[in-house]
Amino acid sequence: MTDVLRPEKDVDGLGSRNAGNMLLGFPSFIPSTADAMLAVLRDAHLSVAGRNAVIVGRSNIGGKPIALVLLRQDATVTICHSHTQDLASITRDADILVVSTGRPASLTADMVKPGAIVLDAGINTVAGKVVGDVDFAGVQEVASFLTPVPGGLGPLTHLMLIRHTLLGPQ
Repeated sequence: MTDVLRPEKDVDGLGSRNAGNMLLGFPSFIPSTADAMLAVLRDAHLSVAGRNAVIVGRSNIGGKPIALVLLRQDATVTICHSHTQDLASITRDADILVVSTGRPASLTADMVKPGAIVLDAGINTVAGKVVGDVDFAGVQEVASFLTPVPGGLGPLTHLMLIRHTLLGPQ
């Protein structure tokens, strides 16, 4: 359905033309979740250039777009997924970790490099509570920066969608 829209009307950036434009570095809408992650890094004055970024999850909404955005900002990017061997050894080398697995508490403290920046893009319900993909209690003891769930990237994702609607592609 998103490919029926003209790229300038595809405010969530999910159509193939916006994805292609983003890949090639042309003006386009960045999917709102990835744009929210970028805003968090920018607003917290967290440097990306030269950093080792590991993306756990390869969705078209979060993982792939944020990987492209971080790559354009001169980060060294690794994308991991359900078939990645020895995930913990890869995540422990990350300066920036983006987690979007769809599995609650799939990233634990022992998988995080001390001082890492961790962005939790997960939304799960466990025992009636909304939780992320990161074991928040454990990881907050190790990470220098961690987005909470709820209240972290989710509300910002909605704001990015509104921003796209009002301002157009960036």
